[in-house]
This record gives sequence, structure tokens and C-alpha cells, in this order.
Amino acid sequence: MVCRHCVAKVAEVTSRIPELNLLRVELGSVTVEGNPPDTVIDHLDAELHKEGFEVIRSREETIVAEIKAKLMELSRDGEGVRSDIVAVLQDSLHMSFRNLSRIFASVEGRTIENYFTALRIERIKELLLDDQFPLSEIAYVTGFSSVPHLSTRFKQATGMTPTQFREIGIRTPLPDV
Repeated sequence: MVCRHCVAKVAEVTSRIPELNLLRVELGSVTVEGNPPDTVIDHLDAELHKEGFEVIRSREETIVAEIKAKLMELSRDGEGVRSDIVAVLQDSLHMSFRNLSRIFASVEGRTIENYFTALRIERIKELLLDDQFPLSEIAYVTGFSSVPHLSTRFKQATGMTPTQFREIGIRTPLPDV
């Protein structure tokens, strides 16, 4: 879940399953009463999957979900992208970055840095489509040192320049990044 709309949708889907006594839905977590059987959790997972969500079952998946949530938050915050993501993740999750990196790569098949870059690229796409900001401001807000640096990284990631993207304008939903 990456926003309040996601929380509302997950609450709606969860409340439709009578075997679950929903207690609370928060960003990144659902709390139900008791310990439902696997068949009920499988049903919930299937229903959530229809809406683009999934049930996280293992400790590693939970850690990856927490890393993703923190990185999404940082990618949206102008100051966050200039933060030391290593320190932020270590402080937030109370684990060494080495362990976080290992877990993330084993579950996701890519590095934390690659994931964060993908989030930043999606943020750039969003700002480009908004068409209210010059590239210099977009570079600053997304934590790139200069417009050429932003343009180079953007072209590496998308195969097109920011200007070309403004003309085409196709984004990837954040949960799919």
C-alpha cells in the first residue's frame, strides 16, 4: 500500500471476507482478530491480487515492503532524495544496510539502489507530465545534481530524453516499479 486510497481499497476488500474480523488497516499492514487459517489468507490474497495488492507472509517480504514504503516516502520528498538512504534505512529498520541489501536483492532480484532510482525516474515522469516545472527544478526536486545528470539517467532508464517523454507521457504505477 502506497497511499490512503490503497488503504481504503485494502480495507474494502478485507471487509468483504466474513471469516476475517478486521481490526485495523494502516499503510503497509492489516490487523485482523486471531490467527485465520491459511485457506482464508489465500482467499484474501486472491481478492487483493485482483486489485493489484498481495499478502506478505514472510519476515523477508515484510522487510522488503518496509524498505519500499520508506523509499517511496523519500522519493516523494524533495529533501528525502538528498538524504543518505543507507543511514535512513538503517535507522528506520534497525538493521545493517548489508543485511537489508541482501534481503531486498533475494526477494526482489535487484538492488535497493536500482529500485530507488526507478522510483526517482517515475517521480520525474510525474513532474514532466505535470508540465509546470522546468527541468532544472525537476532535477533539484528529484535529487539530481544537474539537468545533464538527470537527462542522462532518465535516458538510460527509459530510452528517451525528458523532452521526448513529455511528448509521449507513459508512466508506470508505483506498485509496479
